[in-house]
Amino acid sequence: MSMLTTVYLIERYGLRLSMEQLAQVLGLAVATLHARIARGELGIPTYVDGKMRFADVRDVAEYLDIKRQEAQDALHAH
Repeated sequence: MSMLTTVYLIERYGLRLSMEQLAQVLGLAVATLHARIARGELGIPTYVDGKMRFADVRDVAEYLDIKRQEAQDALHAH
């Protein structure tokens, strides 16, 4: 996992992201994000604390780094 991605996200959002923040990072509507979570298609673990759902910043950073690597691999495969 890239420390740069993690540090950026921590500085901007803190140690955990609300669903609104996560939707912003992923470029999704909040409703789309909730639908992907409900279908088990998000690819980022989330958890409920109290009445709110969160994602750990380390999991979000890892997901973004994986997606970046997949894009680079696809580009070099052609």
